[in-house]
Amino acid sequence: MNLLKLSDEIINGKRLTRNDDLSFFADADLNQLCEGADKIRKALCGSHADLCSIINGRSGRCSENCKFCAQSAHHHTGIEEYSFLNKDTLLEDCRKHADKGVHRYSIVTAGRTLVGKDFEHACEAYKEMHEKFNIRLCASHGLLTKDAFLALKESGVEMYHENIETSKRNFPNICTTHHYEDKIEGIHLAHEAGLSVCSGGIIGMGETFEDRVDMAVSLAELNVESIPLNALIPIKGTAFESLPPLTEEEILRTVAMFRYLNPTAYIRLAAGRTLMKNSGKKAFLSGANATITGDMLTTSGNNIEQDKKMLTEIGYSV
Repeated sequence: MNLLKLSDEIINGKRLTRNDDLSFFADADLNQLCEGADKIRKALCGSHADLCSIINGRSGRCSENCKFCAQSAHHHTGIEEYSFLNKDTLLEDCRKHADKGVHRYSIVTAGRTLVGKDFEHACEAYKEMHEKFNIRLCASHGLLTKDAFLALKESGVEMYHENIETSKRNFPNICTTHHYEDKIEGIHLAHEAGLSVCSGGIIGMGETFEDRVDMAVSLAELNVESIPLNALIPIKGTAFESLPPLTEEEILRTVAMFRYLNPTAYIRLAAGRTLMKNSGKKAFLSGANATITGDMLTTSGNNIEQDKKMLTEIGYSV
């Protein structure tokens, strides 16, 4: 497989599908694979790095049994638990991130869904953020209805986060309290409501590389605009606490493969950047062009200013 020729073909309009033989991604020369992915990124996405920050708006006591998650009530991780944050706390946090030049801000809540007074409070906060701050708003509140998606859009939210987590085949090995099809329905409903969608998953949960390819293809078929890629950080007390961490090479191969299969999407580095040198610097030269950032040092090892400095040094505008 001539990877650089393939990258040129993708730049010129070719799109790989599940009907193609995609097995070469598993053992192709990594340096060439990453070089081709970066070439696609530069040609089709440019050199703007998209920065997103999140706040945990409601923590713990989640009814779902996702095996990776510290916030599941099925696990015993000692995580801090609290109810939905008050509006002033949310607004102040959003303001701080807007002032630091972050492009997107999202409230993330634990739980199967967000309804009732908590959902109303979230919409009130989004509306005020939209009116006061120069920042794009995203939301992550589990499995919602079409009316809820419409309410979020009316409140100023532009993008909704709904990870599919893994392949359809592997999903039952990750979670059984809801289903892969629930995720797909949520993505369709969000799009129908006029929202963009941020959907990706976690690698390193015992899946095969073919599962990762299938996830990438599925997201392309769903026309997902932003794809967050997490590398599992095993958390004590969860079902996956004993899984070995991925190598940097495994992460880079996955990032590059996602760029070939989703050539115009944001490929967004999320949890697991600490598993790579320099907080994933090489991944931003291997297809990734977005990241979750913040000053809590929970996912990247870098704070906002360090991320902006690193990205600028390798040719990005932020």
